[in-house]
Amino acid sequence: MSTATSEGHSEQPGRIMSGEIDEQPAVLRRILAEGAPRIREVAAAIAGRKPRFVLLTARGTSDNAALYAKYLLEIRLGLPCGLTSMSTTTAYGAKPDLTDVLVITISQSGGSPDLVASTRAAREAGAVTLAVTNNPDSPLAAVSECVDILAGPEKALPATKTYTASLLSLYLLVEGLRGGDGGPAHVLPGLVEEVLARRDEVRQLAARYRFAERMVITSRGYGYPTAKEAALKLMETSYIPALSYSGADLLHGPLAMVDNISPVIAVVTDGRGGEALQPVLDRLRGRGADLFVVGPKPQVEAASAGFVLPTEGVAEEVQPILEILPLQLLAYEVTIARGQDPDAPRALAKVTETR
Repeated sequence: MSTATSEGHSEQPGRIMSGEIDEQPAVLRRILAEGAPRIREVAAAIAGRKPRFVLLTARGTSDNAALYAKYLLEIRLGLPCGLTSMSTTTAYGAKPDLTDVLVITISQSGGSPDLVASTRAAREAGAVTLAVTNNPDSPLAAVSECVDILAGPEKALPATKTYTASLLSLYLLVEGLRGGDGGPAHVLPGLVEEVLARRDEVRQLAARYRFAERMVITSRGYGYPTAKEAALKLMETSYIPALSYSGADLLHGPLAMVDNISPVIAVVTDGRGGEALQPVLDRLRGRGADLFVVGPKPQVEAASAGFVLPTEGVAEEVQPILEILPLQLLAYEVTIARGQDPDAPRALAKVTETR
């Protein structure tokens, strides 16, 4: 893997990342107004092929979006899904039979060589290939059908608006595959504006956690991709080691490292995922954990700290688009409080050229 250190610092630390976080309501509205017809068209064509299995291919932030899609496809459509191990084809030259398999490759830039090579190999192996990308003119889009997530240029190294744009586009795609119209998503832009308007709440929380030496982030169900993405954002901006676990996995050993010093962030989805996480929350409280909850008001009030999400009446499967917002802001605010620039994390490049 080759990487490059960014030299493009903004004049004001974090100005670019902050601005792109604030663009998210407009991006979501654009997808719903302009992108949805194309997504429905692509979904109808794929549904006509009747795929028997789905493989999801991605790296980094896009890999967390792929995990969200896996939950959607398995729960909403009953289609078995797997996350691709790209090196099986790019490094080992494996040639699986992918007849009647749908391969969805998610990439902000569409330029990483391993993603392009893996997708091309999948198409040659008989797969139906689809790129979900912010660059419809990319090499990736050239080797597959394409859904443009319409996020606009993203200049900050930490991905924010492309993540939520990918989630919404994937949700609309899955809804299209099942013949739905994606109605539950139409409430999102307004709710996203409400959440982002509460930045001062997050700034106060950042003051509480700026000196954290590590964090543990946990969730279950649809919230688990949010936990993984929040951990990635904290690590790549503030350099705080952040470990993400499914709540079920946390109980199988890692719970032993939880103490009353290092914060535990719990993403509590309002629905079955949150219900499944409840025994984990009880165990964490029993260990005296400094528990930070993102979720419904009753769960936040029972924790050490938290951020209440406006989830009443919001379908569980679209709540991840709201859940990540205060955690994007937390990563940003903690990084600023630590005197660092979240726009330009050290040793990172916007396009990571893995092969």
